[in-house]
Amino acid sequence: MARTAGTCAAAPIPSQDEPMVIPRGKAMGGSSSINGQVVFRGIPEDYDLWAEWGNDEWKFTDCLPFFRKLENDRDYSGDDFHGSEGPLPVRRPKRQDWLPFNTAFYDACVRLGIPEHPDQNAPDCYTAVSPRPMNNIDGVRMSTSLTFLSTARHRLNLTVRGNIYARRVVLDGNRAVGVEVESGGEIFTVEGNNVVLCSGTIGSAQLLLLSGIGPADHLREMGIPVNHELPGVGMNFRDHPAAYILFRGEGEEPDTFAPNIQVGLRWSADDSPTKSDFQITPTLMTSEHRPSSISYDGSGFHFGLSVGLQNAVGAGRLSLQSTDPAVQPDLDYQLFSSPYDRQRMRQAIRKALEIAEESPFKDFIVERLNPVDTDLVSDDALDNWILRNAYTQHHIAGTCKMGPASDPMAVVSQHGQVHGIEGLRVADASVMPDVIRANTNATTIMISERVSEFIRREHSSDNSYRA
Repeated sequence: MARTAGTCAAAPIPSQDEPMVIPRGKAMGGSSSINGQVVFRGIPEDYDLWAEWGNDEWKFTDCLPFFRKLENDRDYSGDDFHGSEGPLPVRRPKRQDWLPFNTAFYDACVRLGIPEHPDQNAPDCYTAVSPRPMNNIDGVRMSTSLTFLSTARHRLNLTVRGNIYARRVVLDGNRAVGVEVESGGEIFTVEGNNVVLCSGTIGSAQLLLLSGIGPADHLREMGIPVNHELPGVGMNFRDHPAAYILFRGEGEEPDTFAPNIQVGLRWSADDSPTKSDFQITPTLMTSEHRPSSISYDGSGFHFGLSVGLQNAVGAGRLSLQSTDPAVQPDLDYQLFSSPYDRQRMRQAIRKALEIAEESPFKDFIVERLNPVDTDLVSDDALDNWILRNAYTQHHIAGTCKMGPASDPMAVVSQHGQVHGIEGLRVADASVMPDVIRANTNATTIMISERVSEFIRREHSSDNSYRA
């Protein structure tokens, strides 16, 4: 049962005057219909950590067959790490098709001694500059609606209806028996023996809270009867906090239909105990990676570097503002709230600026507009700039965390079942115990494939996967 929100306004960061604009996909295919079209897996350690945290069926080697199942990789077909028969086409832009400033960024990285890697989805790609794997083929966005749903629409056991708004899960004791929905001003119940929430990191957590499943104190505060206490619902709100370095370039802005994202860098901070801490991506001002706080009138050539922390230790919280399902929940991102996150971000910003000072990338830059020199004079000054300019890379996850019942903050079991509620699952980015070190769309599809397989296994055998 899908329930996707439209544009949300997050809670303001204390050092910023305006809330971030958070666009979500209110369309068939959800946010795959509006995202950056990057088919980017996390590193193997991301999934192995999930297994170490009590989800032993989520090791990278367990997930790899489902990554291969979902994709049709046009560049690496049929090897041990890439799929060739899945519904989602994947292609990396060829060097001859790169925009000049992307080529210059790539070559500047190489001149600085950064390794090249032809495939960011290879399991050994940790620190490297590479072309991005994309699900845009010949200018066509290959959303999940186009690639997955279009081939299933003919099924007699599938009904797809638009303009349906989910209000709450209907419970009979500790079992989900349907979903209360609204359409055209009419409220009615869709009944079912199994309910699977696929409403995303915002929508799935909000729907559980509206159903009386979540932190008891918060539910009572909102006047919602507590049907089942799960303290972790809405907590563990994870993201890739980022900042944007803005340049004015020489010449005219490239064509409106020019690709926004073509190459990028995975990089780790000095002496970091973890791998692939950051992504640094050159983008046009038309990219979704441009923060909404940066105005742009479309004149002249402006571009930038999106610098995103991939494994932030800080986490935020989602909570209800109203019991009205149409009112967006409060989104407290807590971007760069951790001193350790700010420390690593300082290193990443300085690395990005080092690349900007290297030929041939520097030859495209007429002026650095943000940050200005005074923002770079000290760690404190740079911290202040980071907090003033922090924004989201739209890779939120974790509000319905996957984990064993012994974990007090776990919301679902490793099979996607909501702890303590029979017949209710979640299958979207909200179940990630921590956000992966990559764009989240490919992993979200993989999660859906895995939960589907768990359901098939349950119905085809006597084995039971209970929360």
